[in-house]
Amino acid sequence: MLPASIQITGELLSAAEVQDICESLKEDGVRLLSVRGCQLSDRDFGRVCGGVAESRSLAQLNLNLGVVSGIGRTRHLADALRTNRSLQTLFLHGSPLLDAGLVALNPALATHPALVCLDLGDCMLGDEALALICGLLPPDGAKSGLRELTLSANPGISSKGWARLAIAAAHSSQLRVLNLDYNPLGDRIAGMLAVAVASSRTLEVLDLEGTGLTNQSAQVFLDMVENFPTSLRVLVLAENDISPELQQQIGDLLSEGEDDDDREAPPLLRGPAPSSALQPIRDKHQPPTWLPHSNSGPQMVLLTSGLGESLLAETEL
Repeated sequence: MLPASIQITGELLSAAEVQDICESLKEDGVRLLSVRGCQLSDRDFGRVCGGVAESRSLAQLNLNLGVVSGIGRTRHLADALRTNRSLQTLFLHGSPLLDAGLVALNPALATHPALVCLDLGDCMLGDEALALICGLLPPDGAKSGLRELTLSANPGISSKGWARLAIAAAHSSQLRVLNLDYNPLGDRIAGMLAVAVASSRTLEVLDLEGTGLTNQSAQVFLDMVENFPTSLRVLVLAENDISPELQQQIGDLLSEGEDDDDREAPPLLRGPAPSSALQPIRDKHQPPTWLPHSNSGPQMVLLTSGLGESLLAETEL
């Protein structure tokens, strides 16, 4: 029997339900486990982590919305990740990790052999945590690192921290999707990110929704996509003080580049469609006011990331 998915949202999990989850994990019967926003005792959380450690089939783990609620649970998860070898995608969006939590998790994250997608949005992180995260984006020629990174809504990170991330992203040998929405970045950091995008040979999606940008940033991105070769395919600029005209111009240029690339698509965009059960759930800090994947208007700069599931499929080739 092929591994299945377990997806539960916002429930109070009983000991019996946790036992069923653990047994399925240990029997390699689960490919996706999502207990997003669920409540369970510390003891039961430790039991789930024990199942994660033993599983050889688990590819995606969603603990979004406060499931990892303290340093004790963070350490349980770190222990599980040190043993697990199959996990490719980890969602911790909305967990109060703080820098101390990232310090506890980092050794396991840095040495995990399969992890390619990580969501640390709204985790109350600061510069110390971001310095560790930059270590998960090794430069060209080094070991493989993250392909998709989400750091939405972490306002405790300073301009210096974001500048360090821009440098790491510019030199990363793997990063394809970077979600920084709902951080107070401003035009200065956006300019650094534009340089990172221009330098990167892999970055395809950059989400800057609600990051305090103006037309100044948009002009920089417009100049970049108009005059320099780039791998960028999707730029999210919604909820910023940027004119629709500039968004339209950037979107048109990205669409032209995508049409050219489709003639000789890279492996990421080829192959069989992944299972809908493996589609990542990324919790935006605020609900979008637009409809994803709409074809009307300047939507090329409004799309959310849709590459996570393709990354999952590619790692199995």
